[in-house]
Amino acid sequence: MKRMLLTLALGLAATSPAMAQAPYPTRAITLVVPFAAGGTTDIVARLMADHMGRTLGQSVVVENVAGAGGTTGAARVAKATPDGYTLLMGNLGTQAASVGLYPRLAYDPRTDFEPVMNSASTPMLVVAKKDLPVKDFREFVTYLKANAEKLNYGSGGVGSTSHLTCLFLDSLLGTKPQHVPFRGSGPALNALLGGQVDYVCDQTVAIVPSVQAKEGKGLVVAVKSRLSVIPDVPTSAEQGLPQFQATGWNAMFAPKGTPKEIVDRLNAAARAALKDEPTRKRFLDLGAELPDEAGQTPAALGELVRSEIDKWVPVIRNAGVTAQ
Repeated sequence: MKRMLLTLALGLAATSPAMAQAPYPTRAITLVVPFAAGGTTDIVARLMADHMGRTLGQSVVVENVAGAGGTTGAARVAKATPDGYTLLMGNLGTQAASVGLYPRLAYDPRTDFEPVMNSASTPMLVVAKKDLPVKDFREFVTYLKANAEKLNYGSGGVGSTSHLTCLFLDSLLGTKPQHVPFRGSGPALNALLGGQVDYVCDQTVAIVPSVQAKEGKGLVVAVKSRLSVIPDVPTSAEQGLPQFQATGWNAMFAPKGTPKEIVDRLNAAARAALKDEPTRKRFLDLGAELPDEAGQTPAALGELVRSEIDKWVPVIRNAGVTAQ
């Protein structure tokens, strides 16, 4: 009997650490934004982090790790311990365009991350500085074609969503203005408002307030319908270039190997954020488009990454654009 009791006690001792392990999370979570503060990805991350922290019962701290078109921060998360405490708010640039831009990319967006959830899609908008001598997008196209060598545009860095959209516009118009890359779309927007760059192609979330305040000229939205938050800005179809269609997206990822139960917990918290009315309203007021229920799964995000790589890598390679 004593031997049986001893064996039982040893068995319980062996299993007690696992049984006593505290549920995730037990400390603050770092959400890496691979761009400077103030841009679209940063804004989306902070809105999500605020609500998710309340749901999870631990702070979700946004950390800006800018550099190399966002790939520096993305690579850092790809190599992080897969325990749910280091996450990435990636976007079209870091998770799709990077494959075509960087010959020696330090990660593979398709295999080095666990998708968590697509947080917000963002229609693209072309905005010119206040004193650019054009009154609408049609005039802008004519002016750009005639003065491309004199004009420049700012972006969040080589391969960023803002860069890709302007590059796409160049390919449609056959123009090659000067590209001025910044360490995020926030600094690029500041340069536009200060008159240091002539125009930007940016996501609505970051730039809508400046258009509403008439601090820049909103020329066109690259989607099929006008946006309720800036109803006076026409669509590309209305302005004679219907093929100019571009939408950015910002999504949450964990390092490959993060346990499914942790990914599911993060996904549930992210879903709760998008169901929260004040958070939803803030996103919608900034011109964001939120994914439906089917688009909020990790599997849906994984498929989005693969499809966007297939879409954008040929565009980048045909344009002959590379980054080091």
